Amino acid sequence: MVRLGEILARVEGRARIVAVSKYMTDEQVGVLCGLGQCDFGENYVQNLARRSEAFSNLKWHFIGRLQRNKIRQLVAAKPVLWQSCESVETALEVEARLDYTLEVLLQLNSAGEASKQGFSAEGEEAVEAFLRLREECKWLRPVGVMSIGAHTDDVASVRRSFEASFSVYERLVKHGASICSMGMSSDYELALACGSNMIRVGSAMFG
Repeated sequence: MVRLGEILARVEGRARIVAVSKYMTDEQVGVLCGLGQCDFGENYVQNLARRSEAFSNLKWHFIGRLQRNKIRQLVAAKPVLWQSCESVETALEVEARLDYTLEVLLQLNSAGEASKQGFSAEGEEAVEAFLRLREECKWLRPVGVMSIGAHTDDVASVRRSFEASFSVYERLVKHGASICSMGMSSDYELALACGSNMIRVGSAMFG
């Protein structure tokens, strides 16, 4: 059963929905496309490359961890948004290979978890990185932040991690930020309540 309509009703226009197609078949991608879903995200560069060629009419996002030996392949796939920039160094390597404008989000490790990558939501690290990329990059354009909620069943802790990310986003709005990507299948409603304007939903798309 396709649940896109149900999710749209819950989102009520508050956020852009990115369908995470990591575990979807091509047929399922086609079904969602037929229902009007335009934005899709892939976690692996090789899958992004194949899917972006097979479904060139869709808007593809890269949402996974980028290995440096995959940068050339990522650039060739021409996603519309790289959601998971973990470091300035990797960003500058991507910039060096680009020949088109690629929007990028800084990934925040807002819960300070050792198992996650990304910029700290505390202090000035994320703001300084955002401003540096705006200053130094011709093709790579920072447009906001992305985060994954705290890895716990404690709702209060997840909420705090989303609120920390949104606080960074608010500080960056005056510098051109327009996207706060927070929330996945299990917690997107909480993320929306904390200010998210982009959610990444995979398993919830099909019941």
